Amino acid sequence: MKPIRTSRLTLWFVLALPALALGGQWAFTPEAYGYGHAIADSGDWAAWLLMVTLAVTPVRLLFRKQRWAQWLMRHRRDLGVASFAYAAIHTGAYLWKKGALAWSGGELGQDFILAGWLAFALFVPLAVTSNDKSMRTLKRSWKALHRLVYPAAVLTFLHWIWSAFDPTTAWIHAGILAAIEGLRLWLQRR
Repeated sequence: MKPIRTSRLTLWFVLALPALALGGQWAFTPEAYGYGHAIADSGDWAAWLLMVTLAVTPVRLLFRKQRWAQWLMRHRRDLGVASFAYAAIHTGAYLWKKGALAWSGGELGQDFILAGWLAFALFVPLAVTSNDKSMRTLKRSWKALHRLVYPAAVLTFLHWIWSAFDPTTAWIHAGILAAIEGLRLWLQRR
């Protein structure tokens, strides 16, 4: 195997570990680790990986010649797809728990539910087109499409803030995201 392939497989193995732990806890200790933990943990991982994905551009601009920054840049799409995978687990757990109410859209009147669904809807085309073939097919449109990550990120963090029992942690993470984006804009203008 080529080092890049090995590196990518290792990355995906590492990215899958929290999902395996989450699934194992839910399967083997459902009384202690139920729906609330599963929905919170999968949502947290989706948000954390989204922040890491968005941090890649400022890291690349700050540390252009560093090999680890170049490695991050090469694997940015993998990180984004992993973020989407955790968002899909989060959404799947929600649909499983809420059943017909969720499928009928009965909760769409709640701000945090609407923000979550809109964020997920924006992430679907990003995840589907996060491959080399889509990049070649869409050409310049690919980059424009993938700029949807910014409104999707805002909606993700609004969903987190509005749905949290104590939104302090969500606000802290939203502040980190704002700092990442502020740094990216400043570096790109510089």
